[in-house]
Amino acid sequence: MSNQNAFPSRNVGFPKLPKGEVLGTYDTYDEAQTVVDRLAKAEFPVKQVSIVGSDLHTVERVTGKMSYARAALAGAASGAWFGIFLGLVLFMFTPSSNTTVYLLAAILIGAAFGMLFGIVSYALNRRRRDFTSIHQVIAGKYEVMVEPELVARAKELLSAS
Repeated sequence: MSNQNAFPSRNVGFPKLPKGEVLGTYDTYDEAQTVVDRLAKAEFPVKQVSIVGSDLHTVERVTGKMSYARAALAGAASGAWFGIFLGLVLFMFTPSSNTTVYLLAAILIGAAFGMLFGIVSYALNRRRRDFTSIHQVIAGKYEVMVEPELVARAKELLSAS
């Protein structure tokens, strides 16, 4: 699921489902993407193709048990990244010979505050959520849709390769 163009169209409005005929239905996104790749390699105008996922499910995969140590470590890591950002800003705008000291201090201070906020946040939410997880939305099936006037050509290209 990639989009190389940051601004795909100038048509501002509500998203609409693509119109066209179903070229095929697939169980995984990779299978549908493979079909579109085959069409692209055969010089088919893929701007007229859409992959539509339906039968959506939310899946939350539990990755582990949350603890004070894990909350502190995660908070320190995110705080250190913020500290690196602030340290680099100071580094760019402070003409001084000890800029590396400022950078290291910003990282340590950021990690310390991040650790503190991580522990406090976990302590407040501990009884409600005692685990870590990854949340995803997954489609049950994927349809490759093509503009009606191009369906015959797409089927011909897919059967040839």
